[in-house]
Amino acid sequence: MPVTPAVQRTVEAPRPVLHARAAFAIAIGIVVGAGIFRTPSLVAGAAATEAVFLGAWLVGGLLSIVGALCYAELASTYPQAGGDYTYLQRAFGPRTAFLYAWARLAVIQTGSIALLAYVAGDYLAQLVSIGPMSAPVYAAAAVVVLTAINWLGVKQGTSTQNWLTAIEVGGLVAIVLAGLLFAPDAPVAATPASSGDAYGLILVFVLLTYGGWSEAVYVSAEVRDAPRVMPRILVLSLTAIAVLYLLVNLAYLRVLGLGGIAASETVAADAMQAVFGAPGATAISALVVAAALTSANATLITGARSAYAVGRDFPALSMLGRWDAESGSPRNAVLVQGALALLLVGLGAFARDGFRTAVEYTAPVFWLFFLLVGISLFVLRARDPQAPRVFRVPLYPLLPLLFCATSAYLLYSSLAYTGLGALVGVAVLAVGGLLLVRLRPASP
Repeated sequence: MPVTPAVQRTVEAPRPVLHARAAFAIAIGIVVGAGIFRTPSLVAGAAATEAVFLGAWLVGGLLSIVGALCYAELASTYPQAGGDYTYLQRAFGPRTAFLYAWARLAVIQTGSIALLAYVAGDYLAQLVSIGPMSAPVYAAAAVVVLTAINWLGVKQGTSTQNWLTAIEVGGLVAIVLAGLLFAPDAPVAATPASSGDAYGLILVFVLLTYGGWSEAVYVSAEVRDAPRVMPRILVLSLTAIAVLYLLVNLAYLRVLGLGGIAASETVAADAMQAVFGAPGATAISALVVAAALTSANATLITGARSAYAVGRDFPALSMLGRWDAESGSPRNAVLVQGALALLLVGLGAFARDGFRTAVEYTAPVFWLFFLLVGISLFVLRARDPQAPRVFRVPLYPLLPLLFCATSAYLLYSSLAYTGLGALVGVAVLAVGGLLLVRLRPASP
């Protein structure tokens, strides 16, 4: 007899087996590997001055911390495996939650995995070229290997995450020290950057680089004492990341200048080459690969959890909602997510810039649902006032309103400044709307 979704929830479900440091490593790893080695060139290309360039990273960090405070309340109140999916389901019902889960599976998470795989592929191609298709081949290999690790189980996935996070943070510290202590007397000559500031586009890329901090909530059901520790994990990890990002970009500026950053597709490697020559570029490129794989691995871990949640709640997708007790992971969801990420890597192989295409594909849908999660905080405060809230966002409702306003502005900017990739991402979301006509949620 097939197992019903209700039985799955009680027999095969996530258990609190992870230490807080595992969630902290996921939060750090998923953000730091999410573009700091690539997006600074895109930000510099849209910024007219160094002050705007550095100021954007400071503003991005502050806005992300505001968002983290909002998520801290939601995560400590509803520590479940679905994360954002759970909040949207409680606030707006199963259909809106399904659209979000569909967006994560088909656009947000898989697009992010492909984007990060391309970062690894671009830098690996600098180290060992295997032909004109080096980057997409390496990107595809990264997706396959990380999917296999996470299919084996949560212990293998989080252990890999801990090691990769240590390596990537070490890489960033090395860049900071090299750029600030050993920079040439004058930045490398390069074509000047933008003649005018495109603030909306700048924030799209900066906040994308900070993106991923909210992913830690997807393992909250597996973290010990989650209601107490999740707020600290979210806020402290982002504070550390903001400081690190400012120092890294200051180091890039010291070595390359604004125009040099804008002209570079592998900014970390180019900066280290200017300081230490070919050996420095090689060492940093290897560390950048590790950082990109760190974020991709964390994205695989959290993305599979939201796919599991929707499969648990929609009988037609019950294959995704099977939790494997032996491995401690949703194995089917891991495999489906990996396959879709591979398809996106293939799409990027035919684009002029696979990384930028992945950004355009992901950003509009990402900011749409980020806005809805912000609104859900207000809805759940009103609808579920009796829920025990271990943590409450300070300065309510001002900070949640700022979070929602920022998300709305970034949604507009991601549509206004991006190209065909954005239309493809929105079209895939529309397909999810069509699927809702045929899908029915499980009865409570």
